[in-house]
Amino acid sequence: MANHKSALKRARQNENRRMRNKDVKTRVKNVVKEIRTAAAADETDTAKDKINVAKSIIDKAAKKGVLHKNTASRKISRLSRLVNGLS
Repeated sequence: MANHKSALKRARQNENRRMRNKDVKTRVKNVVKEIRTAAAADETDTAKDKINVAKSIIDKAAKKGVLHKNTASRKISRLSRLVNGLS
């Protein structure tokens, strides 16, 4: 564990950021999973409704720095291909 005052503060900040990033990543994973399960069950309407929500959530994660912008772009692209292939 850290000994200096500044190192203790840095450790607290890192923990807070880690928890915040974890929430965002979990949200991204859940929305991706919802679309994939809807696609697997051939629920085209549900998947198409959720794709815009997913794009928004993934873009926000990239904007916050939780995901790299190329990673976010790749996720959106793969989800879009999946949903477009259903119809």
